[in-house]
Amino acid sequence: MRTLKYVAAALTVAPIVMMLRLAAVSYAGVAAPLLLLDVVIVARLWGTGPALVCAASGAAAYSYFVLPPAGFGIEDPEDWIAFITFIVTAVIAGELASRAERRAAEAQAGRAEIERLYKELQAAFERASEAEAARRNEELKAALLDALTHNLRTPLTSIKAAVTALIGVDGWHHTSELSTEGQRDLLQVIDEESDRLNRFIEGLATTDSGEPVQPIHLRAVEVADVVRSSLHRADTVTRDHRVVVQVGDQLPPVSVDAASMTEVIYILLDNASKYAPPGSVITVDATADDPHSVRIRVCDEGPGIKPELRERVFEKFFRVPDRESHDPNRGGVGLGLPIARRPGETQGGHIAIETPRSGRGAAVVITLPAAGENGEIDRGVAMATAAAAR
Repeated sequence: MRTLKYVAAALTVAPIVMMLRLAAVSYAGVAAPLLLLDVVIVARLWGTGPALVCAASGAAAYSYFVLPPAGFGIEDPEDWIAFITFIVTAVIAGELASRAERRAAEAQAGRAEIERLYKELQAAFERASEAEAARRNEELKAALLDALTHNLRTPLTSIKAAVTALIGVDGWHHTSELSTEGQRDLLQVIDEESDRLNRFIEGLATTDSGEPVQPIHLRAVEVADVVRSSLHRADTVTRDHRVVVQVGDQLPPVSVDAASMTEVIYILLDNASKYAPPGSVITVDATADDPHSVRIRVCDEGPGIKPELRERVFEKFFRVPDRESHDPNRGGVGLGLPIARRPGETQGGHIAIETPRSGRGAAVVITLPAAGENGEIDRGVAMATAAAAR
């Protein structure tokens, strides 16, 4: 195959010479460029060796047919200069063309190698991503189970304790050691904790649904009562922090489901105590910015939340990167704030993240519509308030 290339390279000169002879062209200025072009084409196609053979054949044809006298003899010194110039030019042109072809081939091979390495790297990355995804999936499962266990165990423990106490009384008779008022309190605990379980499970199922679920126990409630109930519920989780409460005496009542709003504020207190360092201050304040709304704010002195993440924290299972709980037994899974947002919005309110006045930590603000004189909420005003808060 290699020999055929050399023979073919030498024979490529013949068609050019035949064309020149048929056209009766013997001028060196026409013949030389054609023969040089032949050398360049051969170099591009077959490489340096065949190009040199083509250059030698072209030089011989140039000397024999173009330079006088006819034949291989050269008498005029100028013809010798033209002949040598042709040979040197042919060799250089052939070498340059061949080198360009080699570089093009090397570049093509390099691109092919880069593509191969890229595919291997992509395959390795996909395998690593699958392994990382599997690991994160296992971590998510474990965290979700921990969160579910934590949020289910507390109310179930309270229900179990209340039921055990009620079963232990002597047939619910008046001679029982447990008074009627005590029995009523235990039943109230069972009722409240059952509602808490129901709200938690409902929040898991409906946080991202499009249709809001209208609360069924809307009534005028004093803000101070809701805050007080929430703080009482959060006594355990806030025991390592200093809680400061600032609730004005002249606040209008809000028309809400008191139990669900207590749960919302409890979740915010739980989050604040989870990420703020022990001994820091958690502030709960309530203000009325206008006659139609009340703002309840829970502020902490933790790491805070970047502005670009303040909407994403309300997505299910989203957790702020590099933000860990100070208590390893209270790891989050990204469900608290999504569950907390649902009740507020279904009651004509809004919940959002703000920067505290001190500039440290995070402030979660719940905007709720105030109740009217008859204790009912003006739904038009409520929706306008919620839209303005957004």
